[in-house]
Amino acid sequence: MKNMMRMAGVVVCLAAAACGKAVPDAGAVAAVRVNGVELGRALGTGKVIADKTSEFRPADTIYLSVETDGTAPSTVLAARWSYQDGQVVKEQSETIAPSGPAHTEFHIAKPDGWPAGKYSVAVSLNGAAAGSRDFVVK
Repeated sequence: MKNMMRMAGVVVCLAAAACGKAVPDAGAVAAVRVNGVELGRALGTGKVIADKTSEFRPADTIYLSVETDGTAPSTVLAARWSYQDGQVVKEQSETIAPSGPAHTEFHIAKPDGWPAGKYSVAVSLNGAAAGSRDFVVK
């Protein structure tokens, strides 16, 4: 009986191969996840934050680097920047197709200067909360 079941399994695999059907690899597609969210005044190589900080000056451009890992043909990362009163400063999104570790960059700038106060940025991955950072402008 066991031999017949093994033989049936072999026949199914051979039939699939003969028809040009690929046998799916369970490890071929991994979920994408956010591994880190960093803020700073400058970007370095590979969209990694070069000058990490959570305190900014009014004239600064504020950079956000989102570190992801995993593989997907299409993933949406979004950043929602807010002022202390809940007012949305800016919403941004990037569609990425990662195939391993990656960094995605977002930034905000205000030529006439940011008002002093507390701010936050919330990151989402395909619409689900994936991280956040609080920061201050002094």
